Amino acid sequence: MAATLWRVIGLWTVSAICGVLAASLAIPGFAAAGLAVSGSITFFNNLPSELEVAPPSQATRVLTADGKPIATFFAENRVKVRLDQMSPYIKDAIVAIEDSRFYKHAGVDPQGVLRALAFNLTRGGRQGASTLTQQYVTNVINESLLSADKTDQVILSGQKSIGDKVREMKLAIALEKKYTKDQILEGYLNIVFFNRDAYGIEAAARHFFSTTAKDLTLPQAALLAGLVNSPSFYDPAINPENSLKRRNQVLDKMLSEGKISHPEHDAAVAVGVELKLAPAKQGCSAADTAPYFCDYVAHLILNNPAYGVDATDREKKLYRGGLTITTTLESRLQGAAQAQVDATAGANPDKWGASLVSIEPGTGKILAMAQNTVFLPEPGKFDTQLNFNVDSKDANGYDLNGAGGFQPGSTMKPFTFAEWLNEGKSMVAVVDASRRIYPLDFPWRSSCGKVLGAYDTAQSALGAADDLQNNDEGYYRKMPVNYGLYNSINTATFAEATQLDFCGIQKMVDTLGLHSGVDNAQVNMHQLGNLLGAIGVAPLHLANAFATFAADGKYCAPIAVAAVKDAAGRDLSAQVPDCRSAVKPEVARGVNSVLQDVLKRGSGIYIQPKVQDHVPAAAKTGTSNTNGATWVVGYTSGLATASFFGDTLAGQKRPGQNVTINGKFYKAIDGYMLAGPQWANYMLEVAGLYPAAPFPPPPASMTKP
Repeated sequence: MAATLWRVIGLWTVSAICGVLAASLAIPGFAAAGLAVSGSITFFNNLPSELEVAPPSQATRVLTADGKPIATFFAENRVKVRLDQMSPYIKDAIVAIEDSRFYKHAGVDPQGVLRALAFNLTRGGRQGASTLTQQYVTNVINESLLSADKTDQVILSGQKSIGDKVREMKLAIALEKKYTKDQILEGYLNIVFFNRDAYGIEAAARHFFSTTAKDLTLPQAALLAGLVNSPSFYDPAINPENSLKRRNQVLDKMLSEGKISHPEHDAAVAVGVELKLAPAKQGCSAADTAPYFCDYVAHLILNNPAYGVDATDREKKLYRGGLTITTTLESRLQGAAQAQVDATAGANPDKWGASLVSIEPGTGKILAMAQNTVFLPEPGKFDTQLNFNVDSKDANGYDLNGAGGFQPGSTMKPFTFAEWLNEGKSMVAVVDASRRIYPLDFPWRSSCGKVLGAYDTAQSALGAADDLQNNDEGYYRKMPVNYGLYNSINTATFAEATQLDFCGIQKMVDTLGLHSGVDNAQVNMHQLGNLLGAIGVAPLHLANAFATFAADGKYCAPIAVAAVKDAAGRDLSAQVPDCRSAVKPEVARGVNSVLQDVLKRGSGIYIQPKVQDHVPAAAKTGTSNTNGATWVVGYTSGLATASFFGDTLAGQKRPGQNVTINGKFYKAIDGYMLAGPQWANYMLEVAGLYPAAPFPPPPASMTKP
């Protein structure tokens, strides 16, 4: 009954005093407006009474598949929590110091207004008598303006006109009719500003005390409650004396309001300003792990129309939407991958790059993505914001911040071999690998009518057009096709191609998802140099092509975003496995069989440690013609990984010859030398976390001459 009476009195009082608020609140300019009391009441009644309480801006979290934090994005660092997830101390403290009659008034406190009136008239003060509800109204309005990029329209407390104040009062009264006191208090504590890195009580608790809103102690809660009155003046990190004095004022008020006992009060007053600062880290540059994968995920969100009609809307969604983005990244694999690339070429003065990326065959999930660089400049470190593992742009032309791929070299050879098997040929058929000269008018076959380009030095990266080279002497002879592949013989690959339809090779490369890392264009297999990897391909897509062989011919597009929830917990658009049958199972099995021999007796024989002695594994080495890009791409049945080492600067123009890496001199870098151990050490550590079953053998018909 008393509460209802106060609400009636509150509404009457506010209406009655509208005409004298200028004097009572000592806000200049109202008298000049020429509003009489009756006119003020009309003005009040004509003000809007509806306030849209939209969810405040919240921080977005990016997580690994196993729930570990990767990074946080925010325009305002805020984490919304329910009232029952806040310490009772903070609820009592904020009410005691800011609005002790909060649970007794109807949004505007008549007693508070009259008290402010008396104070301002007798002492020349400027008390505004704002209740918590009124403060909440102001915060809601300002937050909506900030979210709409209308910062110039934000009105601070000291800047309010009499019209602003009256409008605030009416909205506060209307708000109290719509929401309970606890709902308003919860909204206020979640929206209020504590620090430029801490909006809302949860972020403030984490920032100043490395704790949660639920676990705030009495002295901690009192300090934060006192802070909202002037976040700069009472900042405990900058002005500890001011902060301590204000905290004790809060404790005194809590005592006088009967919220704490004398012993509790005295014990809390005896505590100093005991901060445990944990400033919020923003964006991928401050990621806890995998900054380049984080950057890739951010670009996927910012490029996706599902998160907004344009780039501005999508950026707001990422930085203000309070999303929870669960990725496909596996923290155990990521840690191992990062350790390996750092060990291979962490801090090197010549800035050679090393990278690893892993895909799960049969799903396309990106499980690890690492490189030997730091995101921001750091003394003694190789810094770049380019992601070595991904394309420069996506298929729609949107930026991915990738390096644009590297020449894959001999890691392209399995795709010609796959087409060889696809056309029904035997994996042990003999080809003439002694031939080194293919004139420009050689009758290559192309059933789709495309013309093969001349393979001069600029286009093919093979050297002289009339002298095809192998890496070693002694292999210019007839040999079985499988022998030519596991020993990585260039002339054998060309000999295969003489018997194949280049349209088939093209289709094989396309169906496995390979494309130029620079512009997403097709790798033109009618350009002869691309048989040996002349066009830069991103490690991510090369790993995924090999994952297709591991999955018995099932291609799945790479995915990084497993689930996205908005601030209310509703599911938003995420990536789902996008799979199809790309290669005949028997063809994939034939490739798997030969690539296992790469590690057992071929070009990967010198890779240490020997992964194949522990789990069934297949791989292919690769080296560009100048040794500036070197690879091992290998896999088990449950994990496919591309390992790269080479020049990542200026289009891979530096030759990997006569160089010293980690104190060791190399006359010419080969795939097995640095990329090989990097791959092997990593796979040996993590392959057991995923299935590593024996690969099914190819059909017997493939092994007959």
